[in-house]
Amino acid sequence: MAFPGSVNPLEVGLRLLLSPTGSNVVIRTACCSVGVVLPVYTTFKAIEREDPEEQRKCLVYWAAYGSFTVAEMITDKLVYWFPLYYHMKFAFLVWLQLPSTNGATQLYMNHLRPFLLRHQVKLDQIVGLLYGEMAKFVSVHQAELQFLKKILVNIFEPVNQILRRTPHPNGGGVAAIEGPAEREQDEDVPSEHEN
Repeated sequence: MAFPGSVNPLEVGLRLLLSPTGSNVVIRTACCSVGVVLPVYTTFKAIEREDPEEQRKCLVYWAAYGSFTVAEMITDKLVYWFPLYYHMKFAFLVWLQLPSTNGATQLYMNHLRPFLLRHQVKLDQIVGLLYGEMAKFVSVHQAELQFLKKILVNIFEPVNQILRRTPHPNGGGVAAIEGPAEREQDEDVPSEHEN
């Protein structure tokens, strides 16, 4: 038990997280971290390990999270004003992910799956219509989309070059995440011209 006025970092973090006043930035960041950042990394690991069970869990989580996000967007103006809303959202997101509660699977199996099965035919028609409209939009506005792509490439290419020239904190010369260096392997193998 910490004394009042202690500077234990864990206690300070919990006080900021659980403080009902003035902590919206902290709790919203925590919601984003728990709701998106950690699951993205977990999904990455499941894909890289090629573990079908982990991939299924990730898909169920993203289905539950996506449904929650849609519901939140619809009710945002109303629920935002509830006291401790982001604290409840944080607790819900933790519940969705905890293996001991299996919240995402419960939400999916008990609510989302039955709803989607019941309305599957109508939803398939809507999705087909939306995809058709998007395809028409892309074909009609092909020139504008190419122009936008060119602008974005012109904006982000210098940023990419700057990031590639930034020294890595561990002493390496490149800050970007890259795969194994193929060039080093090629240098060990004598070329046909050297023989």
